[in-house]
Amino acid sequence: MADIRYGIIGSGMMGQEHIRTIGLLEGARVTAVCDPDEGMRLSAAHMAGAGCAVFTGHASLLQSGLCDALVIAAPNHLHHQILKDLLPADLPMLVEKPLCTALADCEDILARAAGRRSQVWVAMEYRYMPPVERLLQAVRAGETGTPRMISIREHRFPFLKKVGDWNRFEAKTGGTLVEKCCHFFDLMRLIAQAEPVRVYASGGADVNFLDEEYDGQRPDILDNAFVVIDFDNGVRAMLDLCMFAEGSGWQEAIAVTGDLAKAEAFVPGPSRFSVDGKERHSEFVLSPRTSKRENREIIDVDAAILAVGDHHGSTFFQHRKFLDMIRSGGVPEVSLEDGLKAVRIGLAAEQSAKTGMAIKL
Repeated sequence: MADIRYGIIGSGMMGQEHIRTIGLLEGARVTAVCDPDEGMRLSAAHMAGAGCAVFTGHASLLQSGLCDALVIAAPNHLHHQILKDLLPADLPMLVEKPLCTALADCEDILARAAGRRSQVWVAMEYRYMPPVERLLQAVRAGETGTPRMISIREHRFPFLKKVGDWNRFEAKTGGTLVEKCCHFFDLMRLIAQAEPVRVYASGGADVNFLDEEYDGQRPDILDNAFVVIDFDNGVRAMLDLCMFAEGSGWQEAIAVTGDLAKAEAFVPGPSRFSVDGKERHSEFVLSPRTSKRENREIIDVDAAILAVGDHHGSTFFQHRKFLDMIRSGGVPEVSLEDGLKAVRIGLAAEQSAKTGMAIKL
């Protein structure tokens, strides 16, 4: 079969991770990139290889006819308008999280996408981290029994420097609990197999970016938070986020505790932030209630896959499924509705952190 030709809309840090990842997929190639920033688009085109066309905007990329599928990796606040422009083209799309930064915009996109033949997949990379997939496998196989509690801890480095410093402000990101944490709220829904009914959050901007100023404005994004979520089937979930914990042994620790056992996934941070420049193995641990001996597994990920991204191989495994979906005509594993529901939880958490009130959904 002919290669699937990809167009990348937004050629910054995440866009370039998508380009490197697609380069590992058999039967796929990047044929067009666009970005208003000259440095980013030229860097992306060079990464994509000879013959990749370059555009300053997504309209001209779409009109070129060079693409069979689109990846939207532009800044968060641009997703709504870009999707409005691209949905009528009826090409398969992978749109980075969050779907949009406002709930009304997410709802608008769902309405506009109704009746399309081609699929829209919301990129929730954390579902596809190998240790997280092993955890999900254990839960689905009944190894934990009925899940009762979910705990996700992410202790990591601060938000990175990006073009235009858009990721310093809630107005452009949706807020940290939308921009960063919709991944985790999506995982919680997936594990609980239920919908949230109440969200409570406590958070602050206490360490990062306190000395920065942009056009007279100080960054206003949270750099730490606790979020507690009650689900309609009785499952409780908690997120522990710290964005000034670069020295942590594990960047993510995800635990699901059921009436039979606790399952845990431990994920290291990206190799470029480690002391020796190497990415460690991840781990999966199952701890049965009836035994004092835990079952620990080392989760090995191919070094070539780890090398192309910062998400422990998950971008590759997600893209492989996205490509299979295009080939087979299947349905997205992460739907627009999933994307909307993750944003809704994040926005409720942001509101709760501001008001001190629990938010009912």
